[in-house]
Amino acid sequence: MKPWGGRFTKGADPAAEAFTASLSFDRRLWSYDIAGSIAWAAALARAGIVSESERVALTSGLEAVREEFVSGAFTFRPELEDIHMNVERRLVELVGAVGGKLHTGRSRNDQIAVDERLYLKDVVAGVVGGLRDVQRALLTQAEQAVDVAMPGYTHLQRAQPVLLAHHLLAYVFMLARDRERFEDCRRRADALPLGAGALAGTAFPIDREALARDLGFAAVAPNSLDAVSDRDYVLEFLAAAAITGMHLSRLAADLTLWATAEFGFAEFSDAFATGSSIMPQKKNPDVAELMRGKSGRLYGNLVAVLTVMKGLPLAYNSDMQEDKEAWFDSVDTLEAILAVAPPMLASLTFRADRMRQAAGEHFATATDLADYLVKKGLPFREAHEVVGRIVRHAIEAGTTLEALGPEALRRFSPLIGDDVISAITVEASLRARAVSGGTAPDAVRRALVQARRLSE
Repeated sequence: MKPWGGRFTKGADPAAEAFTASLSFDRRLWSYDIAGSIAWAAALARAGIVSESERVALTSGLEAVREEFVSGAFTFRPELEDIHMNVERRLVELVGAVGGKLHTGRSRNDQIAVDERLYLKDVVAGVVGGLRDVQRALLTQAEQAVDVAMPGYTHLQRAQPVLLAHHLLAYVFMLARDRERFEDCRRRADALPLGAGALAGTAFPIDREALARDLGFAAVAPNSLDAVSDRDYVLEFLAAAAITGMHLSRLAADLTLWATAEFGFAEFSDAFATGSSIMPQKKNPDVAELMRGKSGRLYGNLVAVLTVMKGLPLAYNSDMQEDKEAWFDSVDTLEAILAVAPPMLASLTFRADRMRQAAGEHFATATDLADYLVKKGLPFREAHEVVGRIVRHAIEAGTTLEALGPEALRRFSPLIGDDVISAITVEASLRARAVSGGTAPDAVRRALVQARRLSE
């Protein structure tokens, strides 16, 4: 008999029963469901609803159920719909009728909310640790590349020289923001919903503040309607996961481009690449490509749950059961990415010679020539025009800025002196950008110190 079956005269249609069941996915919450139930038994005892001996029996029974889960001996019963009823039914089998007292004053509505929030707090801790590992792998590579010049890009066209370390640090700082987003999500989820009942609050004198302390929550959810109908914490996690996925996808996109023969900037270890079933010469960056591709799952899961929650009247609705599969999939996807990214990054080989060569090609220091003219007193807009004409002339002549020499350059502006060549080298371009956050070697070394602190 269903736990809610007293009002019904017919059993559930098999198709409807299968359609509404959530055990296949909410079973992963078993440890949190048991923790919440043990704390609830203590709350019932404090309120005088169960005796101390009954609390001990309930707690011992729940601990026994936990041991069955840990050992793999627990038998799931799909007809019991969800993880809550599977745990409760097994508890009753172990301790008898007193097990039926455990659900006094609570609902599956506030029960699932507390399970999810406990789960989220643990998951966020793991994700933050995984992000830290990715940051550290990037930092290790950056510290070895603080003198390696490469072309920076805008519009995927060569723009100005930057340091490889500077480029890698960009992702370190992105991931620092991602960590902050997950921590913020955890902080807002750190409020106890248990005691909200189905929607109106429990009718028993439960000390929710003590219950919050028992379960490690920082606060009590202040409104019972909101407590059972809120899934902001899921949405915030999914949003943070989607943004993180976007950042890691961009990193993967950089690396897959750099590994092409056209770029030749980087090579993946054989351990993180695959071959072709038809082309013997191929070495494909499949791990990075899948990192890039899995961002689509993270985006889709966010949109799915946003759509589920859109327009739901207060309070709980069964639509909200649809939060779990999308959420759990994002957790699993993100954890898989964060497990493979650090060793993949650590095994990368960068071709400093090829990067340095590319850094000086395609008039990458043209802006430095314009800056040189500005320092000689020419307004920037006029300097921009002058250098644009020089570049056009060099393209037509099939030469470079440096190869033109001071005399040829002076035909475009009398302000150009013999010192111009030393001002438009790659190294000079890098040194010039010494502002905080710039790509000058000294600025990048300072940023490395800052980034190392952020990854602790």
